[in-house]
Amino acid sequence: MFLPDPILPEFEQYAEQFSSPEPDYLYELQRETHVKTLYPRMLSGHLQGKFLTMISTLKKPSRILEIGTFTGYSAICLAQGLAPDGMLHTIDSNPETVAIGRKYFEKAGVGEKIIVHIGNAMRIVPDLDDLFDIVFIDADKENYLSYYKMVFDKLQPDGLILADNAFWDGKVLDEQNADAETLGIIEFNKFVQQDERVNKLLLTLRDGLMMISKK
Repeated sequence: MFLPDPILPEFEQYAEQFSSPEPDYLYELQRETHVKTLYPRMLSGHLQGKFLTMISTLKKPSRILEIGTFTGYSAICLAQGLAPDGMLHTIDSNPETVAIGRKYFEKAGVGEKIIVHIGNAMRIVPDLDDLFDIVFIDADKENYLSYYKMVFDKLQPDGLILADNAFWDGKVLDEQNADAETLGIIEFNKFVQQDERVNKLLLTLRDGLMMISKK
């Protein structure tokens, strides 16, 4: 089955040209991520990062939860919009990739606003007492629906869930040949689409960004 690119590279380059520029510290983080990690595409990047910053800035959240830190690009972008006393909890099982991001948290001026948890999100999230204004899911795809169900009651009314990779490189279009990760995304997308407790919008941004607003 032919899987089309969700966004043509030419349009993505054009969009970057007419968007606010990437700050130097994020550009440096992006370059270091490409040099030191096996899968640099896991990083959010300029356009999605700018979108996360704008959403966070508009919402002015007091508490953000991120499941899947990687090298911290998205955490920095989300933290830019926190309320003055706001905090962001970010969770990842790989301390080596998180270590890359920690120094950039400081360069971005948000180091004191980010709490890093190393370990299994399925075990860590239930012990978090906060109610969150924004949850960003960008971790192992098989567990997307489990993460969604786990965080839902920890989400404030009118809270927002953002889930990355909702297209999963277009593989969601070929359910018959789907592997476990793809099936995880498909299951998540279908569940959200039928969930009457939320409003949802699947954005054709990068690899598909599912935007979910709690009613």
